[in-house]
Amino acid sequence: MKVFIASDHGGFNLKKELIEYLIKKGHNVRDLGPFAYNKEDDYPDFAIPLAESAVKEKAKGIVICRNGQGICIAVNKVKGARGVTGFSMKEAKTTRLDDDANILSLPAEYLEKGMAKKIVDVWLNTKFSGKIRHKRRLNKVRLYEQ
Repeated sequence: MKVFIASDHGGFNLKKELIEYLIKKGHNVRDLGPFAYNKEDDYPDFAIPLAESAVKEKAKGIVICRNGQGICIAVNKVKGARGVTGFSMKEAKTTRLDDDANILSLPAEYLEKGMAKKIVDVWLNTKFSGKIRHKRRLNKVRLYEQ
């Protein structure tokens, strides 16, 4: 599966760990930065290009910052992006089943690396349920975006 990944300085180390993990799992991973640690970088500089790429290529995206929230807000400014935060495996699963989320935001400060990997696995391996009520709700969001 094609997976775009990006972070800011707060998620830089977890991003490196997840890239290696995802490649070992056979995913086609595209790192959109940052490529070096810079404590002064800003998450919108990485989140917005990731969201644009994920939407355009109908791929999945993973973004990481310290608390997972700011970077999630940024990805959701892109039309077609459905970014969600993932603090648990159950939450990650329901965001795919019910909301067809295409971008997962992780809080590096609040997740152990092992749990982050489990959350990513569940999220990437869960398909959208396609239930009528969920399709109807997502369609309302799409209509608003236009």
